[in-house]
Amino acid sequence: MTPSFLEMDITMLVAKLDKLTADTKPVWGSMSAQRMVEHLSDSIKISSGKFKQKLEIPEEKISKMQEILASDKEMPKNFEVPFAKKDTPLRHEELALAIDEFLLEWIDFEEYYAENPSKMEIHPYYGSLNYEQWLRMHSKHFTHHFEQFGLA
Repeated sequence: MTPSFLEMDITMLVAKLDKLTADTKPVWGSMSAQRMVEHLSDSIKISSGKFKQKLEIPEEKISKMQEILASDKEMPKNFEVPFAKKDTPLRHEELALAIDEFLLEWIDFEEYYAENPSKMEIHPYYGSLNYEQWLRMHSKHFTHHFEQFGLA
């Protein structure tokens, strides 16, 4: 069965996130619901050049990693990345504010690429990605975390 990844429709995404509560427990992993939303905002910030990253893999592996990104392969569960440490403090006083940040970062992402259509930003594991590749990455990444919290 081919996995189905979320469409990047911000209205639908925020509607799903609005189903979370501070007490929503993950199906796997140890992130809180708010930590997950803030983590998704961080990934959007990376894609729009606000949170610069360095490549974490050898350059010769980039093409293989971009093939995986383009594939229907799901993201692995319980995979830790350097920009999402377990002890990262929460930025917001409550979940609703984290969801507001997510929405604002998505709007900034869309505006960033509308104004800079040929811009590319580095993802630590996939290398330099263009807008379409970032949409694919966000689709797979959001699906992964929405499934983690029973929202997909």
